[in-house]
Amino acid sequence: MGIGGISIWQLLIIALIIVLLFGTKKLRSLGTDLGGALKGFKSAMKDDEEDAKKKGDQQLEADSEKPADAESSTTRTENTREK
Repeated sequence: MGIGGISIWQLLIIALIIVLLFGTKKLRSLGTDLGGALKGFKSAMKDDEEDAKKKGDQQLEADSEKPADAESSTTRTENTREK
């Protein structure tokens, strides 16, 4: 048994029919176009991941600076309440 109950011989016959219908040149260009599309998709995904990482790093830097400011303002508020 092959994929989903289809034997290897049935797959070969289907492949042969596709080659006869479209021809090898058309299939080659289709494969090239599909490969280029996948390459572009992977490149775009990689760029998005890098952008997200940079944005996350910038957010972490901004968050690490904020607590110091927040603590000093909280201390000032407590000092004014005590007086």
